Amino acid sequence: MSDARESNSGRIGRRTFLAGSAAGAVAVMGVEATAKESATGDGSMAGEDFRKRLMDCLGGPWPDPAELKPQLRETMAKDGYRIESLTYEVEPGDRVPAMLLVPDGVNADHPAPAVAIWHQHNGQYHLGKNEPAGLAGNPMHHTGVALAKEGYVVLCPDALCFEERQSERLRGGSFERFEFLRYVVAGKCMAWKNILDMRRAIDYLCSRPEVVQERIGCYGHSMGSTHTWLVGPWEPRLKCLVGNCCMPTYAAIHRTHLLHCFPNFIPGLFQYGDTPDIAALIAPRALHMNFGEKDGGSPIQEVREGVNRIAKAYEEAGAAENFSYFIEEGVGHVLSDEMWCRTRECFSKHLGQGRTS
Repeated sequence: MSDARESNSGRIGRRTFLAGSAAGAVAVMGVEATAKESATGDGSMAGEDFRKRLMDCLGGPWPDPAELKPQLRETMAKDGYRIESLTYEVEPGDRVPAMLLVPDGVNADHPAPAVAIWHQHNGQYHLGKNEPAGLAGNPMHHTGVALAKEGYVVLCPDALCFEERQSERLRGGSFERFEFLRYVVAGKCMAWKNILDMRRAIDYLCSRPEVVQERIGCYGHSMGSTHTWLVGPWEPRLKCLVGNCCMPTYAAIHRTHLLHCFPNFIPGLFQYGDTPDIAALIAPRALHMNFGEKDGGSPIQEVREGVNRIAKAYEEAGAAENFSYFIEEGVGHVLSDEMWCRTRECFSKHLGQGRTS
Protein backbone atom coordinates (compact mmCIF):
# COMPACT_ATOMS: atom_id res chain seq x y z
CA MET A 1 0.00 0.00 0.00
CA SER A 2 1.31 3.44 -0.85
CA ASP A 3 2.60 5.77 1.80
CA ALA A 4 1.48 9.31 2.59
CA ARG A 5 4.08 12.08 2.58
CA GLU A 6 4.64 15.78 1.90
CA SER A 7 5.41 16.92 -1.64
CA ASN A 8 6.61 20.31 -2.86
CA SER A 9 5.34 19.59 -6.38
CA GLY A 10 3.17 21.87 -8.52
CA ARG A 11 -0.29 22.68 -7.22
CA ILE A 12 -3.68 23.33 -8.77
CA GLY A 13 -6.24 25.41 -6.89
CA ARG A 14 -8.95 23.54 -5.02
CA ARG A 15 -12.09 22.91 -7.02
CA THR A 16 -14.90 25.34 -6.35
CA PHE A 17 -17.89 23.31 -5.31
CA LEU A 18 -21.14 24.45 -6.82
CA ALA A 19 -23.06 26.50 -4.33
CA GLY A 20 -26.56 25.11 -4.30
CA SER A 21 -26.11 22.78 -7.27
CA ALA A 22 -26.56 19.69 -5.12
CA ALA A 23 -28.70 21.33 -2.49
CA GLY A 24 -31.61 18.96 -3.01
CA ALA A 25 -29.53 15.84 -3.44
CA VAL A 26 -29.30 14.78 0.19
CA ALA A 27 -33.04 15.24 0.61
CA VAL A 28 -33.66 13.13 -2.45
CA MET A 29 -31.69 10.28 -0.91
CA GLY A 30 -34.36 10.09 1.77
CA VAL A 31 -32.23 8.36 4.38
CA GLU A 32 -30.66 9.22 7.71
CA ALA A 33 -26.93 9.51 8.28
CA THR A 34 -26.72 6.08 9.91
CA ALA A 35 -26.60 2.94 7.80
CA LYS A 36 -28.08 -0.40 8.73
CA GLU A 37 -25.89 -3.02 10.30
CA SER A 38 -25.10 -5.96 8.04
CA ALA A 39 -23.10 -9.11 7.76
CA THR A 40 -19.86 -7.13 7.58
CA GLY A 41 -20.49 -5.46 10.94
CA ASP A 42 -19.34 -2.03 9.72
CA GLY A 43 -22.64 -0.69 8.45
CA SER A 44 -22.18 -1.99 4.89
CA MET A 45 -23.45 -5.12 3.18
CA ALA A 46 -21.37 -8.00 1.93
CA GLY A 47 -20.06 -7.63 -1.63
CA GLU A 48 -22.58 -9.33 -3.89
CA ASP A 49 -25.56 -8.30 -1.77
CA PHE A 50 -24.34 -4.72 -1.91
CA ARG A 51 -23.85 -4.95 -5.68
CA LYS A 52 -27.50 -5.93 -6.10
CA ARG A 53 -28.68 -3.10 -3.85
CA LEU A 54 -26.42 -0.68 -5.71
CA MET A 55 -27.94 -1.71 -9.03
CA ASP A 56 -31.42 -1.11 -7.66
CA CYS A 57 -30.53 2.29 -6.23
CA LEU A 58 -28.86 3.40 -9.45
CA GLY A 59 -32.01 2.64 -11.37
CA GLY A 60 -31.77 -0.93 -12.56
CA PRO A 61 -29.95 -2.60 -15.47
CA TRP A 62 -28.70 -0.60 -18.41
CA PRO A 63 -30.22 -1.11 -21.84
CA ASP A 64 -28.57 -3.34 -24.40
CA PRO A 65 -25.75 -1.53 -26.20
CA ALA A 66 -26.89 0.74 -28.98
CA GLU A 67 -25.14 0.69 -32.34
CA LEU A 68 -22.30 3.20 -31.98
CA LYS A 69 -22.64 4.73 -35.45
CA PRO A 70 -19.38 6.68 -35.08
CA GLN A 71 -18.86 9.82 -37.13
CA LEU A 72 -15.48 11.47 -37.69
CA ARG A 73 -15.73 15.26 -37.72
CA GLU A 74 -12.13 16.42 -37.99
CA THR A 75 -8.55 15.19 -37.73
CA MET A 76 -5.86 17.41 -36.20
CA ALA A 77 -2.15 16.62 -36.53
CA LYS A 78 -0.14 17.25 -33.35
CA ASP A 79 3.42 16.73 -32.21
CA GLY A 80 3.74 12.96 -31.88
CA TYR A 81 0.03 12.14 -32.14
CA ARG A 82 -3.19 13.05 -33.92
CA ILE A 83 -6.56 14.06 -32.52
CA GLU A 84 -9.77 12.77 -34.07
CA SER A 85 -12.85 14.83 -33.22
CA LEU A 86 -15.76 12.42 -33.43
CA THR A 87 -19.15 11.42 -32.07
CA TYR A 88 -20.77 8.08 -31.30
CA GLU A 89 -24.23 7.08 -30.15
CA VAL A 90 -24.81 5.91 -26.56
CA GLU A 91 -28.59 5.69 -26.77
CA PRO A 92 -30.89 6.19 -29.77
CA GLY A 93 -30.66 9.88 -30.62
CA ASP A 94 -28.06 10.64 -27.93
CA ARG A 95 -24.61 11.21 -29.42
CA VAL A 96 -21.49 11.84 -27.34
CA PRO A 97 -18.81 14.16 -28.73
CA ALA A 98 -15.29 12.96 -27.95
CA MET A 99 -11.64 13.44 -28.79
CA LEU A 100 -9.51 10.41 -29.64
CA LEU A 101 -5.75 10.86 -29.36
CA VAL A 102 -3.72 8.34 -31.38
CA PRO A 103 0.09 8.30 -31.06
CA ASP A 104 2.21 8.35 -34.20
CA GLY A 105 3.15 4.83 -35.20
CA VAL A 106 0.13 3.24 -33.53
CA ASN A 107 -2.17 1.51 -35.99
CA ALA A 108 -3.93 -1.79 -36.65
CA ASP A 109 -0.59 -3.50 -37.24
CA HIS A 110 0.99 -1.92 -34.17
CA PRO A 111 -1.84 -1.51 -31.61
CA ALA A 112 -1.39 0.00 -28.16
CA PRO A 113 -3.07 0.04 -24.74
CA ALA A 114 -5.78 2.64 -24.26
CA VAL A 115 -6.95 4.94 -21.48
CA ALA A 116 -10.35 6.62 -21.24
CA ILE A 117 -10.21 9.95 -19.40
CA TRP A 118 -13.25 11.26 -17.55
CA HIS A 119 -12.90 15.06 -17.22
CA GLN A 120 -13.38 17.12 -14.07
CA HIS A 121 -16.37 19.26 -13.04
CA ASN A 122 -15.02 22.41 -11.37
CA GLY A 123 -18.21 24.27 -12.30
CA GLN A 124 -16.70 24.78 -15.76
CA TYR A 125 -19.52 23.57 -17.97
CA HIS A 126 -17.87 25.07 -21.04
CA LEU A 127 -15.01 22.59 -20.57
CA GLY A 128 -15.23 18.85 -21.00
CA LYS A 129 -13.26 16.67 -23.40
CA ASN A 130 -11.13 19.57 -24.63
CA GLU A 131 -9.26 19.97 -21.35
CA PRO A 132 -7.67 16.50 -21.10
CA ALA A 133 -7.25 16.58 -24.90
CA GLY A 134 -5.03 19.64 -24.45
CA LEU A 135 -7.19 22.05 -26.44
CA ALA A 136 -8.44 24.24 -23.57
CA GLY A 137 -8.38 24.71 -19.82
CA ASN A 138 -5.58 24.20 -17.32
CA PRO A 139 -2.37 22.74 -18.79
CA MET A 140 -1.96 20.65 -15.64
CA HIS A 141 -5.05 18.72 -16.70
CA HIS A 142 -3.87 18.05 -20.27
CA THR A 143 -3.46 14.47 -19.12
CA GLY A 144 -4.67 12.93 -22.36
CA VAL A 145 -1.81 14.60 -24.22
CA ALA A 146 0.70 13.35 -21.66
CA LEU A 147 -0.53 9.77 -22.01
CA ALA A 148 -0.69 9.94 -25.81
CA LYS A 149 2.94 11.07 -25.86
CA GLU A 150 3.76 7.96 -23.85
CA GLY A 151 2.13 5.82 -26.51
CA TYR A 152 -1.39 5.22 -25.19
CA VAL A 153 -4.50 5.65 -27.30
CA VAL A 154 -6.64 8.09 -25.30
CA LEU A 155 -10.39 8.75 -25.47
CA CYS A 156 -11.77 11.96 -23.92
CA PRO A 157 -15.60 12.15 -24.08
CA ASP A 158 -17.94 14.91 -22.90
CA ALA A 159 -19.98 14.07 -19.80
CA LEU A 160 -23.66 14.94 -19.81
CA CYS A 161 -24.18 18.70 -19.19
CA PHE A 162 -20.65 19.67 -20.24
CA GLU A 163 -19.19 21.39 -23.31
CA GLU A 164 -21.24 20.20 -26.28
CA ARG A 165 -23.76 18.21 -24.21
CA GLN A 166 -25.87 21.13 -22.99
CA SER A 167 -29.41 22.31 -23.58
CA GLU A 168 -30.34 25.35 -25.63
CA ARG A 169 -32.94 26.29 -22.99
CA LEU A 170 -30.94 25.62 -19.82
CA ARG A 171 -27.25 26.19 -19.34
CA GLY A 172 -24.61 25.12 -16.87
CA GLY A 173 -25.76 24.26 -13.37
CA SER A 174 -29.42 24.79 -14.24
CA PHE A 175 -29.28 22.08 -16.88
CA GLU A 176 -27.36 19.77 -14.54
CA ARG A 177 -30.04 20.14 -11.85
CA PHE A 178 -32.75 19.55 -14.46
CA GLU A 179 -31.09 16.36 -15.71
CA PHE A 180 -30.49 15.00 -12.21
CA LEU A 181 -34.12 15.52 -11.24
CA ARG A 182 -35.37 14.20 -14.58
CA TYR A 183 -33.59 10.92 -13.95
CA VAL A 184 -34.75 10.78 -10.31
CA VAL A 185 -38.43 11.00 -11.20
CA ALA A 186 -37.82 8.24 -13.75
CA GLY A 187 -36.53 6.03 -10.93
CA LYS A 188 -32.87 6.44 -11.85
CA CYS A 189 -30.13 8.99 -11.14
CA MET A 190 -27.41 10.86 -12.97
CA ALA A 191 -24.83 8.27 -11.92
CA TRP A 192 -26.86 5.64 -13.82
CA LYS A 193 -26.61 7.73 -16.98
CA ASN A 194 -22.94 8.51 -16.47
CA ILE A 195 -22.14 4.81 -16.11
CA LEU A 196 -24.11 4.00 -19.25
CA ASP A 197 -22.17 6.62 -21.22
CA MET A 198 -18.81 5.43 -19.87
CA ARG A 199 -19.54 1.83 -20.78
CA ARG A 200 -20.29 2.99 -24.33
CA ALA A 201 -16.95 4.79 -24.34
CA ILE A 202 -15.24 1.47 -23.66
CA ASP A 203 -17.34 -0.07 -26.45
CA TYR A 204 -15.93 2.57 -28.75
CA LEU A 205 -12.32 1.96 -27.70
CA CYS A 206 -12.81 -1.76 -28.28
CA SER A 207 -14.05 -1.01 -31.78
CA ARG A 208 -10.81 0.72 -32.73
CA PRO A 209 -8.20 -1.48 -34.46
CA GLU A 210 -5.40 0.59 -32.88
CA VAL A 211 -6.38 -0.58 -29.37
CA VAL A 212 -5.27 -3.72 -27.54
CA GLN A 213 -8.63 -4.67 -26.06
CA GLU A 214 -7.13 -6.58 -23.13
CA ARG A 215 -5.18 -3.51 -21.99
CA ILE A 216 -7.69 -0.70 -21.38
CA GLY A 217 -7.72 1.57 -18.35
CA CYS A 218 -9.32 4.82 -17.21
CA TYR A 219 -8.34 7.93 -15.29
CA GLY A 220 -10.21 10.87 -13.84
CA HIS A 221 -9.59 13.90 -11.65
CA SER A 222 -12.27 15.26 -9.29
CA MET A 223 -15.67 14.38 -10.83
CA GLY A 224 -13.64 12.20 -13.18
CA SER A 225 -12.43 10.26 -10.15
CA THR A 226 -16.04 9.79 -9.06
CA HIS A 227 -16.78 8.49 -12.53
CA THR A 228 -13.86 6.08 -12.24
CA TRP A 229 -15.11 4.30 -9.12
CA LEU A 230 -18.70 4.49 -10.37
CA VAL A 231 -18.04 2.68 -13.64
CA GLY A 232 -15.41 0.27 -12.30
CA PRO A 233 -17.73 -2.35 -10.79
CA TRP A 234 -19.74 -2.57 -14.04
CA GLU A 235 -16.98 -2.57 -16.64
CA PRO A 236 -14.70 -5.64 -16.44
CA ARG A 237 -12.89 -4.58 -19.62
CA LEU A 238 -11.19 -1.87 -17.55
CA LYS A 239 -8.02 -3.56 -16.29
CA CYS A 240 -6.53 -0.58 -14.47
CA LEU A 241 -8.39 2.37 -12.91
CA VAL A 242 -6.93 5.52 -11.36
CA GLY A 243 -8.93 8.15 -9.49
CA ASN A 244 -7.40 11.47 -8.45
CA CYS A 245 -8.83 13.53 -5.57
CA CYS A 246 -12.43 12.52 -5.16
CA MET A 247 -14.11 9.99 -2.91
CA PRO A 248 -16.62 11.94 -0.82
CA THR A 249 -18.40 9.54 1.50
CA TYR A 250 -22.00 10.11 2.53
CA ALA A 251 -20.82 10.02 6.14
CA ALA A 252 -18.46 12.94 5.42
CA ILE A 253 -21.05 14.81 3.35
CA HIS A 254 -23.50 14.67 6.23
CA ARG A 255 -20.90 15.43 8.90
CA THR A 256 -19.55 18.52 7.12
CA HIS A 257 -22.74 19.63 5.29
CA LEU A 258 -20.84 19.30 2.03
CA LEU A 259 -22.40 20.35 -1.28
CA HIS A 260 -21.14 18.17 -4.10
CA CYS A 261 -21.77 17.45 -7.76
CA PHE A 262 -24.71 15.23 -8.64
CA PRO A 263 -22.99 12.01 -9.81
CA ASN A 264 -21.97 11.40 -6.20
CA PHE A 265 -25.59 11.01 -5.06
CA ILE A 266 -27.28 7.63 -5.50
CA PRO A 267 -30.77 7.71 -3.94
CA GLY A 268 -31.28 5.29 -1.07
CA LEU A 269 -27.79 3.81 -1.10
CA PHE A 270 -26.57 4.94 2.31
CA GLN A 271 -28.81 2.46 4.14
CA TYR A 272 -26.75 -0.33 2.54
CA GLY A 273 -23.24 1.10 2.32
CA ASP A 274 -21.13 4.07 1.30
CA THR A 275 -19.00 5.16 -1.64
CA PRO A 276 -15.90 3.13 -0.63
CA ASP A 277 -18.08 0.04 -0.85
CA ILE A 278 -18.71 0.91 -4.50
CA ALA A 279 -14.98 1.20 -5.19
CA ALA A 280 -14.39 -2.09 -3.36
CA LEU A 281 -16.48 -3.88 -5.98
CA ILE A 282 -13.69 -3.21 -8.51
CA ALA A 283 -11.58 -5.91 -6.84
CA PRO A 284 -9.57 -7.81 -7.98
CA ARG A 285 -8.74 -5.47 -10.90
CA ALA A 286 -6.06 -2.82 -10.40
CA LEU A 287 -7.18 0.37 -8.65
CA HIS A 288 -5.06 3.31 -7.50
CA MET A 289 -6.40 6.41 -5.74
CA ASN A 290 -4.70 9.75 -4.97
CA PHE A 291 -5.89 12.21 -2.33
CA GLY A 292 -4.89 15.56 -0.90
CA GLU A 293 -4.80 15.63 2.89
CA LYS A 294 -6.50 19.04 2.97
CA ASP A 295 -9.04 18.43 0.20
CA GLY A 296 -12.32 19.74 1.58
CA GLY A 297 -14.25 17.86 -1.10
CA SER A 298 -13.05 14.51 0.27
CA PRO A 299 -12.68 14.95 4.05
CA ILE A 300 -9.59 13.02 5.01
CA GLN A 301 -10.99 11.34 8.12
CA GLU A 302 -13.54 9.39 6.06
CA VAL A 303 -11.08 8.90 3.20
CA ARG A 304 -8.68 7.08 5.53
CA GLU A 305 -11.51 4.87 6.77
CA GLY A 306 -12.67 4.30 3.21
CA VAL A 307 -9.35 3.19 1.75
CA ASN A 308 -8.97 0.72 4.61
CA ARG A 309 -12.34 -0.81 3.67
CA ILE A 310 -11.30 -1.01 0.03
CA ALA A 311 -7.97 -2.60 0.99
CA LYS A 312 -9.83 -5.20 3.05
CA ALA A 313 -11.99 -6.12 0.06
CA TYR A 314 -8.88 -6.58 -2.10
CA GLU A 315 -7.27 -8.73 0.57
CA GLU A 316 -10.39 -10.91 0.73
CA ALA A 317 -10.28 -11.21 -3.08
CA GLY A 318 -6.67 -12.39 -2.89
CA ALA A 319 -5.49 -9.32 -4.79
CA ALA A 320 -4.08 -7.03 -2.11
CA GLU A 321 -1.27 -6.01 -4.44
CA ASN A 322 -3.76 -4.57 -6.96
CA PHE A 323 -4.99 -1.78 -4.69
CA SER A 324 -2.87 1.22 -3.75
CA TYR A 325 -3.44 4.77 -2.59
CA PHE A 326 -1.45 7.90 -1.89
CA ILE A 327 -2.40 10.71 0.49
CA GLU A 328 -0.26 13.78 -0.10
CA GLU A 329 0.31 15.74 3.07
CA GLY A 330 -0.40 19.46 3.21
CA VAL A 331 -2.19 19.77 -0.13
CA GLY A 332 -5.80 20.06 -1.20
CA HIS A 333 -7.76 19.38 -4.39
CA VAL A 334 -4.79 19.12 -6.75
CA LEU A 335 -3.07 17.06 -9.39
CA SER A 336 0.48 17.25 -8.13
CA ASP A 337 3.62 15.98 -9.80
CA GLU A 338 3.78 13.11 -7.33
CA MET A 339 0.14 12.16 -7.93
CA TRP A 340 0.72 12.13 -11.68
CA CYS A 341 3.91 10.10 -11.28
CA ARG A 342 2.00 7.42 -9.38
CA THR A 343 -0.76 7.48 -11.99
CA ARG A 344 1.75 6.85 -14.79
CA GLU A 345 3.44 4.11 -12.82
CA CYS A 346 0.12 2.35 -12.25
CA PHE A 347 -0.74 2.35 -15.95
CA SER A 348 2.75 1.19 -16.89
CA LYS A 349 2.57 -1.67 -14.39
CA HIS A 350 -0.89 -2.94 -15.29
CA LEU A 351 -1.32 -1.94 -18.95
CA GLY A 352 2.28 -2.09 -20.08
CA GLN A 353 4.29 0.60 -21.80
CA GLY A 354 2.13 2.45 -24.25
CA ARG A 355 4.44 3.10 -27.14
CA THR A 356 5.04 0.21 -29.51
CA SER A 357 8.34 -0.41 -31.24
